[in-house]
Amino acid sequence: MSGFEQLFPGSLPRLVMFDLDGTLIDSVPDLAAAVDNMLLKLGRAPAGIESVREWVGNGAPVLVRRALAGGIDHSKVDNAEAERALEIFMQAYGESHELTVVYPGVRDTLKWLHKQGVEMALITNKPERFVAPLLDQMKIGRYFRLIIGGDTLPQKKPDPAALFFVMKMTNIPASQSLFVGDSRSDVLAAKAAGVKCVALSYGYNHGRPIAEESPSLVIDDLRKLIPGCLDLAAEITLPDAVQSPPGNPIVVVTRKLWMKVIKALARWRWRA
Repeated sequence: MSGFEQLFPGSLPRLVMFDLDGTLIDSVPDLAAAVDNMLLKLGRAPAGIESVREWVGNGAPVLVRRALAGGIDHSKVDNAEAERALEIFMQAYGESHELTVVYPGVRDTLKWLHKQGVEMALITNKPERFVAPLLDQMKIGRYFRLIIGGDTLPQKKPDPAALFFVMKMTNIPASQSLFVGDSRSDVLAAKAAGVKCVALSYGYNHGRPIAEESPSLVIDDLRKLIPGCLDLAAEITLPDAVQSPPGNPIVVVTRKLWMKVIKALARWRWRA
């Protein structure tokens, strides 16, 4: 029995929302190169790819602070130094994504969902300016009508605001939606939005097994969502019930953010 058959008996979700880094693409090699470039320009030793793999998942500002701290706890990092380092990192990361690759099974799954008429959206903590170009470079951008970056809205995951925003824009309820991610932030955001969550075991979760976060389903290949492809040995944890929050949540967007929202909607319409 496939993941979809387990989570949505007799039907498919109408909306599938995806995380990006660690879920659809392995971007750590490029992120690590940008981090090391930043550290070297600041007169520090490079961190290396394995350290960066444990630090990613909470957005560029947090990644930079962790790199400066040399670990997950970045509470003692000087804010002024972090701001300067972030500028260097953003410039370095924007120059190249040649080392980033799409995980096996991703294109097959996105293509299958598209053929079934399932709506797809992308919700990531990566800065918005990098997302659409990177998706198109990886040749998977055409599958997503709505893209929410880490700075599109005031909140980023694990806050559920982006999930609520996408469900509101597509007019699809939580009961017919699914979120697919790889980290604690993804699982927490999905749970807070009342949405079932599939987690990938191969992603970035700060060195911890993602099963510890108790998502609805844990798999090691996206193709295991498709009927006929689920390995019976895959780890499955189904909650007794997934309750949607009462009422109709509304994401409050300040005037400063209207242009970002308009750009997101423009991409949505263009990709339609």
